[in-house]
Amino acid sequence: MKAIQVSAHGGPEVLEFVDVPEPVAGPGQALIRIEASGINFIDVYHRTGLYQLSLPLILGQEGAGKVVEVGLGVTQVKVGDRVAWCDAPGSYAELVAAPADRLVPVPPGLSSADATALILQGGTAHYLATTTYPLKPGSTCLVHAAAGGTGLLLCQMAHHRGARVIATVSTEAKAALAREAGAADVILYTRQDFVAETKRLTGGAGVDVVYDSVGKTTFDGSLSVLKPRGLMVLFGQSSGPVPPFNPSILNMKGSLYLTRPKLGDYTRSREELVARIGEVFAWAAEGWLKVRIGATWPLAEAQRAHQSLEGRATTGKLLLLP
Repeated sequence: MKAIQVSAHGGPEVLEFVDVPEPVAGPGQALIRIEASGINFIDVYHRTGLYQLSLPLILGQEGAGKVVEVGLGVTQVKVGDRVAWCDAPGSYAELVAAPADRLVPVPPGLSSADATALILQGGTAHYLATTTYPLKPGSTCLVHAAAGGTGLLLCQMAHHRGARVIATVSTEAKAALAREAGAADVILYTRQDFVAETKRLTGGAGVDVVYDSVGKTTFDGSLSVLKPRGLMVLFGQSSGPVPPFNPSILNMKGSLYLTRPKLGDYTRSREELVARIGEVFAWAAEGWLKVRIGATWPLAEAQRAHQSLEGRATTGKLLLLP
């Protein structure tokens, strides 16, 4: 089969479009013919070596497609089922062997592309808005990178739960997308100081929670716009990892809370995984949750896809189509 393999850490140029042996479904696994593969910043971290994995490796963890084979002991899915996943290494490929208990059914009427665009980023937005900090009417949140795949879904969910959403974006075009997704106020961080503007918009009070997937360049400012006892949710680091800091800063800025969550810890059991992602899929089917697929590329053009992702030249979800 064809796959995107990394044999040495580096830039997008290390992504190789190669022939590799087809995987087989081992015990507890299902073999899936992939119809869409999701592109995420964690793939960049694996490519560059920021997150160390053994080389060579087939990149990607997320996708959707049809089950073509099941291994010994599999009861959760059967051949012919349409499924989606977000934690199956080797998903930049035509086939992947994935743990059957981590596969989520894709409902009729939802395309594989939309399911892929929703499972990781929609699941992330879901736990952020409903569990990490359960937003409610009267809550105020700041969402960084609000025009990205997760950002647009998070804005919609936050707005749906009655929260006031303040969004940061880099361009007017992205600002329009954030407003369409439910942001009450949008800050163009390329023209405005988001700290000063957030304080102005909240009358100096600050926000209850900051959802920050940017990391290094926004972290200090994010702490500065929180209310006393506010929550800093650092769930990504697209600008780089946050340097070490003195925890006393949390005390000085108002007894703040800080968390660095990941989806895996909010979907630890199959029951929680299927319930959480199933609700996201249901919201999309109801029509109020809109998924935006920003760009798609053939599998062979993974280098171009990574260049676009790292260049902040995209909005919404990015997909490879094997």
